Amino acid sequence: MGDKSTYELNKILENAKPKDIRSYLAENKEDMKNSEKAFYYFFKDTLDKKRISLKELYISAGVSESYGGKIVRMERHTKNRDLIIRLCLAGHFNLIETNRALELYKMSPLYPRFTRDACIIIAINNRKYDISEVDDILAEQREKPLSREREAVLLTQCSKIPL
Repeated sequence: MGDKSTYELNKILENAKPKDIRSYLAENKEDMKNSEKAFYYFFKDTLDKKRISLKELYISAGVSESYGGKIVRMERHTKNRDLIIRLCLAGHFNLIETNRALELYKMSPLYPRFTRDACIIIAINNRKYDISEVDDILAEQREKPLSREREAVLLTQCSKIPL
């Protein structure tokens, strides 16, 4: 990988013309990233800046290293948006970083008009990265928890309520 920053690459592109694309790509080949792995590059770069290891991330997110690694490296795809949100929370991502990760994973960003998303946004904006804390906030509003374990506990409790 090259050593030019995104800022430097943007500066080069400011004055580039369509005819310059081939030469730009050739001259900056070492600095280019595979767009299919954009989520991985962004995610890993963000974790590195925050000095959070992948092992810590997987533990906090409540996923195995094996499965979490495949998701982060884009070797396996998930449709589970909550899993990506849990990984972002475990990585202490702010709202902009979380929404960027969701978009790069081809998922909808957190939307403030949805009650559940609003609860998650408030948690992120208040640096509540512990998933059980976020689940508590969601439970207070009778919204589905992020963690499967919490969801299982709630279903068990609901089944014990006499009808």
